[in-house]
Amino acid sequence: MRTLRDALVDQLKDLYSAENMLVKALPKMAKAASNPDLRGGFEKHLEQTKTHVDRIGEICEQLGVTPKGKKCAAMEGLIEEGKEIMEEDAEPSVLDASLIAAAQKVEHYEIASYGTARTWASQLGLEDAVELLQETLEEEKQTDEKLTELAESAVNEEASAGEEGEGEEEDEEEEEGAVSKNSGR
Repeated sequence: MRTLRDALVDQLKDLYSAENMLVKALPKMAKAASNPDLRGGFEKHLEQTKTHVDRIGEICEQLGVTPKGKKCAAMEGLIEEGKEIMEEDAEPSVLDASLIAAAQKVEHYEIASYGTARTWASQLGLEDAVELLQETLEEEKQTDEKLTELAESAVNEEASAGEEGEGEEEDEEEEEGAVSKNSGR
């Protein structure tokens, strides 16, 4: 890598790999989600992700390079974390909250990556690429915002609903234990 253009091409290949991994992972996440809005959000983002792959391909074509040939290690790790979550024996609402957390990690990675690629494309005067990358960046930000709204408006509350009584029981048990120790029982 000798030039900023080389770095941009490398970043685009990384994103191409990442987006293709997501095309395979999102249907599994949608299937694992119990909340219908979350499931629908994953399904909608799958369609957007396919468009993101096409946009990267278009940019690479404009640059005269292939988008293939790199494996995104970061996305591979994030997807592996998501798989581990889906393999947990979790309450459905807790699984949904954890799926949102995993999805937001992915979105934040993509936001950082697309922001970098867009900035480099701008520096290089590649206005068509800047426009396509900006469009994708905005969609990734919107997805992240929708995940936050869903978590805060429903999923996190559902996930924590079963815990309200648990804490009180634990406190009572701790108090009883302390009384037993203090009274010699």
